Amino acid sequence: MTAEIGHFALVLALALALVQSVVPIIGARRRDAALMAVAPAAALAQCALIGLSFAALTQAYVVSDFSIVNVVENSHSLKPMLYKVTGVWGNHEGSMLLWVLILAIFGAAVAAFGRNLPASLKANVLAVQGWVTVAFLAFILATSNPFLRLDPAPYEGRDLNPVLQDIGLAIHPPLLYLGYVGFSISFAFAIAALIEGRIDAAWARWVRPWTLAAWCFLTAGIAMGSYWAYYELGWGGWWFWDPVENASFMPWLAGTALLHSAVVMEKRNALKIWTVLLAILTFSLSLLGTFLVRSGVLTSVHAFATDPARGVFILVILCLFIGGGLTLFALRASTLTQGGVFAPISREGALVLNNIILTAACASVLVGTLYPLVLEGLTGEKISVGEPFFNLTFGPLMVPLLMAVPFGPYLAWKRGDLLAATQRLWFAFAAAIVTVAVVAYATSGGPILAILGVGLAAWLIVGAVSELVSRARFREVGFMVGLRRLAGLPRSTYGTTVAHAGLGMTLLGIVAVTSFQSETITVMKPGDTAAIGRYQITFDGTDRSRGPNYDQLVVHMTARQDGVVVAKLDPSKRFYTVRQMPTTEASIVTHGFSQLYLTLGDETGDGGIVVRMWDKPLVTLIWLGALVMMLGGGLSLSDRRLRVGAPKPARASAAPVAAE
Repeated sequence: MTAEIGHFALVLALALALVQSVVPIIGARRRDAALMAVAPAAALAQCALIGLSFAALTQAYVVSDFSIVNVVENSHSLKPMLYKVTGVWGNHEGSMLLWVLILAIFGAAVAAFGRNLPASLKANVLAVQGWVTVAFLAFILATSNPFLRLDPAPYEGRDLNPVLQDIGLAIHPPLLYLGYVGFSISFAFAIAALIEGRIDAAWARWVRPWTLAAWCFLTAGIAMGSYWAYYELGWGGWWFWDPVENASFMPWLAGTALLHSAVVMEKRNALKIWTVLLAILTFSLSLLGTFLVRSGVLTSVHAFATDPARGVFILVILCLFIGGGLTLFALRASTLTQGGVFAPISREGALVLNNIILTAACASVLVGTLYPLVLEGLTGEKISVGEPFFNLTFGPLMVPLLMAVPFGPYLAWKRGDLLAATQRLWFAFAAAIVTVAVVAYATSGGPILAILGVGLAAWLIVGAVSELVSRARFREVGFMVGLRRLAGLPRSTYGTTVAHAGLGMTLLGIVAVTSFQSETITVMKPGDTAAIGRYQITFDGTDRSRGPNYDQLVVHMTARQDGVVVAKLDPSKRFYTVRQMPTTEASIVTHGFSQLYLTLGDETGDGGIVVRMWDKPLVTLIWLGALVMMLGGGLSLSDRRLRVGAPKPARASAAPVAAE
């Protein structure tokens, strides 16, 4: 009965979504308050129904209801409870239900917290959100129903893909979907504004918090996915330019550009056309990512579906929303005013440069991802576009952007002074030069590009912090007054500083692990010792054991540095009996911001086993930097000035500081 309740709830949600997508727009055109009021009620009720459906599927997994096909194909009674729950979205049907649930939650959030939006804009936004919900609910019910019954029901299930039986799966997909789907609100605001023909600074103020929230979630989702692949797949790398990884990275790049563009629009009422276009394109890239993962056009550990019918359905959705959004934009763009003007050397100019480079970088990733697919579709020829292409296109594009980042906050709106900004960044420049010299000395003149990359990371981090110190003016007003000035700064200022510093941390981790890591691959037997970087690794012995749904071979090893034991490591190989699939479980020891990473290969006929070892300097900064960026976004989001309808209370003492 649970499955029938879940299925019926989805049908009712589709009916409500149809009402939500039509009635409020009619009300907005007629200025009928009663019809416009249908939108919030429908959004909230729809969210409750989809939540009920998701709860029904979760309950089926928890109790191992093998009369449901989805549970049979992705669960097992012996699977740990955590992975029973995460198995709900560890498959195509369940993950799509999660996708739509998050879509409904965002719509309900607009309904609940958008009380100060103009009634017509709110009605149109929720109507557009209803269009998206209708499309994906229809997709689920027509091609991806998670509640299909199986009669007779088998005694046991087929278990979840072993590589997905990990705590990372409990975190990565929900965060990623919160980012993907969150950009639907930006899209809805853009389409609603185009329908009304009214786009101004107030629109940017309303749309920016939703965009910032989605960006934070997507940042965390990408970072979590990177770390999951790093430790679970045993490849020893943190990014592979996999097409499905690129599918999440492209909306992140476009969303970052959208955030900065919205700032210009809010502060200076400029870049209106460009900001609306970015809002449409960012969600379009999210839809493209959904298509790539679920259409079967890609073969990847991240991909879910291989059914062409599903791919065609999503392709139709893609064409409708991207084509429809861009068509409406083309029809309305000529009616939009350009807004304020500004000099090339200004804060607006710096943000425009940011947008140009980010969109160019996004385009390079898009071309590298789609070109092999298009070529194969047109000619049947298969080619591979991998790491060398992306490194040679994406990397050079990002370098000038990273160099320019610290300048932005120092430039005035409308017309800035580049020389003055440069003079105020002297300490950051000096820190970068000293860092380059120290690293060059420590590495005996190692790779010049890597050394410069470390210097660029120092430039970003120190430059971000320097902006706060500059605004405090400790030299002019004294230490205590400077602290009070810092306390009076808006949270969005701190958010910008923290996010830019986090970007520098991530860059530092990338450069260090890419250029300075050590790797050893060797065959070892009990008693053997191998060297990796600063460490000597001794093979102590093996142990075989049985887990809840797998058999396991564990290798016990000891890491020493200059003869002193510094860590015990236990890499293992597992064999999942139901799926008949092996997995490799890496053993990782963190020391400072660096890691010692061990993973196992095949066993040899003479009792040995292949061991692969890495010494990865500063690798954890890659993910810590992403978390710091997310924290910066959260700080900005907590600023009352960025929350819809929450005016900043007057504070006489802080007003002069905030106005700077």
